[in-house]
Amino acid sequence: MAAEQDPEGRAAARPLLTDLYQATMALGYWRAGRARDAAEFELFFRRCPFGGAFALASPPRNGTPDVPRLVCPHAGLSAVTSFPDVQFLASVLPPDTDPAFFEHLRALDCSEVTVRALPEGSLAFPGVPLLQVSGPLLVVQLLETPLLCLVSYASLVATNAARLRLIAGPEKRLLEMGLRRAQGPDGGLTASTYSYLGGFDSSSNVLAGQLRGVPVAGTLAHSFVTSFSGSEVPPDPMLAPAAGEGPGVDLAAKAQVWLEHVCAHLGLGVQEPHPGERAAFVAYALAFPRAFQGLLDSYSVRRSGLPNFLAVALALGELGYRAVGVRLDSGDLLQQAQEIRKVFRAAAAQFQVPWLASVPIAVSNNIDEEALARLAQEGSEVNVIGIGTSAVTCPQQPSLGCVYKLVAVGGQPRMKLTEDPEKQTLPGSKAAFRLLGSDGSLLMDVLQLAEEPAPQAGQELRVWPPGAQEPCTVRPAQVEPLLRLCFQQGQLCEPLPSLAESRALVQLSLSQLSPEHRRLQSPAQYQVVLSERLQALVNSLHARASP
Repeated sequence: MAAEQDPEGRAAARPLLTDLYQATMALGYWRAGRARDAAEFELFFRRCPFGGAFALASPPRNGTPDVPRLVCPHAGLSAVTSFPDVQFLASVLPPDTDPAFFEHLRALDCSEVTVRALPEGSLAFPGVPLLQVSGPLLVVQLLETPLLCLVSYASLVATNAARLRLIAGPEKRLLEMGLRRAQGPDGGLTASTYSYLGGFDSSSNVLAGQLRGVPVAGTLAHSFVTSFSGSEVPPDPMLAPAAGEGPGVDLAAKAQVWLEHVCAHLGLGVQEPHPGERAAFVAYALAFPRAFQGLLDSYSVRRSGLPNFLAVALALGELGYRAVGVRLDSGDLLQQAQEIRKVFRAAAAQFQVPWLASVPIAVSNNIDEEALARLAQEGSEVNVIGIGTSAVTCPQQPSLGCVYKLVAVGGQPRMKLTEDPEKQTLPGSKAAFRLLGSDGSLLMDVLQLAEEPAPQAGQELRVWPPGAQEPCTVRPAQVEPLLRLCFQQGQLCEPLPSLAESRALVQLSLSQLSPEHRRLQSPAQYQVVLSERLQALVNSLHARASP
């Protein structure tokens, strides 16, 4: 069964989509009289995924505006809202829990929550918040797990898709076709949405088209081809010319005539292509005369699929229609595509049908980054690449590893000090800025305390790089604030961007990265630095905690 749907048919982030320890901490805060203490959390990741130097931010939506919907009381979602929710929660907490606590939960909403976020589709780097969430301590604590669930996977998939787009280059069309391999229906919908945002051209997922506006595309499966034996007789084998004038033509008979020409003149060494495959192609062409595509490898590409496709395509061409593509799903895809293109060019010249030379060739078959790089190399005749498992499951790294950490409570900075330096957090309510050079290239991101004046273009700024013993000086030509106010007092502060707008931002953002940061293998690491005051606060809290 799919996840519970909202009235528009979209998967809903329900109030109990959380970890139990959020509820136990909520009880502890309430019992200690701290439920309404002002608090701020940051959601970020510690390392860039896939061994790269960047990630893509994917708040504040999960295809639909799930993050704002989660914290918006007008959407009918509070932290814990309905009687059945509270009743179940009472069954898993200690039986002597004060009933007044559950009444407190029933009255919660997120009208006092403020959310700041990186714009969807912008570049994100380790330690820079994807989200800043502030409000009453108990409420913003309860939001931890659902926010991580909504943001982490979406950001990972978008980043994975962007890497695949960089490998493929701008000319190849990428089709996401991983719904059948996805981790459940919600995972499939998220993967289709964010693969498109990250750079794919379309998806096979029809629901992603309906709910998210993702362009949908698809062909046919081997089962359609192998279901035909060749003895089937279409109820109406006649196809009218594309111009709509003149009598209909028996497409199967016309294809048989063209098959004889193809076998006689193109030197394919073919004796008798599979009749069932040809019947399947004719049936598909009768259903889609303006969008005929052939799946060529059900039997043998050269001895059957290719001549059968050409016979039907040429028969359609005689009636004024043009085939729109072929697909390969097995074997050496690159080599086969090159051989097919040669045959298409020969057929175009032999039969004087120029359009046949450029019929798009699509490929699929467990394509990963390595296989994609081969298919995208110079001289490849592949035009469309379908990627399933590698797009939706992110096999190189199944999780972005986002965390949600307390940085301030009651107006005082909080810092996690641990024996593992990587897991230490940066204290205090912060602002984040991106510094750019005069050519628009990215220099570094700087984190500073929220009360500090913003960096200014053209002015020197002293900052602390990670692990440095001394600060350094930078003079940015441009300064961009990173975190935008998106939710406050129960309302969205600005309209959510369309998926197409966020997709365009991805490509713009990637174009600003230097080649050293954009390369996918052993990239240079982008710097995230601290202001002098933030570094001083870190040092002070360290010293205070030392014995």
